[in-house]
Amino acid sequence: GMSNTLMAGKRGLIMGLANDKSIAWGIAKALHGAGAELAFSYQGDALKKRVDPLAQQLGSDIVLPCDVGDEASIDGLFDGLKQRWDSLDFVVHAIGFSDKNELRGRYVDTSRDNFKLTMDISVYSFTAVMKRAEKMMLNGGSALTLTYYGAERIMPHYNVMGVAKAALEASVRYLAEDLGKDGIRVNAISAGPIKTLAASGIGDFRYIMKWNEYNSPLRRNVTIDDVGGSALYLLSDLGAGVTGETHHVDAGYHVVGMKAVDAPDITRG
Repeated sequence: GMSNTLMAGKRGLIMGLANDKSIAWGIAKALHGAGAELAFSYQGDALKKRVDPLAQQLGSDIVLPCDVGDEASIDGLFDGLKQRWDSLDFVVHAIGFSDKNELRGRYVDTSRDNFKLTMDISVYSFTAVMKRAEKMMLNGGSALTLTYYGAERIMPHYNVMGVAKAALEASVRYLAEDLGKDGIRVNAISAGPIKTLAASGIGDFRYIMKWNEYNSPLRRNVTIDDVGGSALYLLSDLGAGVTGETHHVDAGYHVVGMKAVDAPDITRG
């Protein structure tokens, strides 16, 4: 990728990296290329084995466990971070969860337990993390979470995750207000569909990818590097005047009103 000094001297935490297909990896690479110093959190030993070598590739040896469903675990993450760094400049929150059996079928059949779990991990975790991060952002800062167009419009099979992402986007606005007085900016990127581990839980995903490719103004799908570039803008001083925003990195899909006239007819399968 491109090398620059936009993030020189800046330190930040990346939460939710799963592998080298993750949107968080595209973001981490862009930040590293701009001179940022990175720390990573992971959930569970299986993911640690994947995150450790990726962190090493970007010159980081700060890889800490965090279960965002557990307050003590989030406290532990920030205690561990404070042992290494006295301040924090940015946070990337790339975490969401829902029972994938409920990302098929009908939204109306969502169970109460999965609704609560989805909202806790996918929405409240960002707020809980920012409550701690705020105290370490001594010179202001910037935070970024990831969302999807299913928060705004019905997308097939997105179901309870669409409701959760709508709540996440609303929380971005309220966090922007709460933290703005301290020079902390809070934004979201609404990325087009990308083949990631998270996407593997969504039914008919290949059909959704094809539809986006044929009907986006740019007539293509976006990559994790596209998202990385936009994240770098929002997390660096280039984005100094921007907060509370949901920024679409989706090849323009969200401005389209109907199927493109030149788009071929496609079927599932």
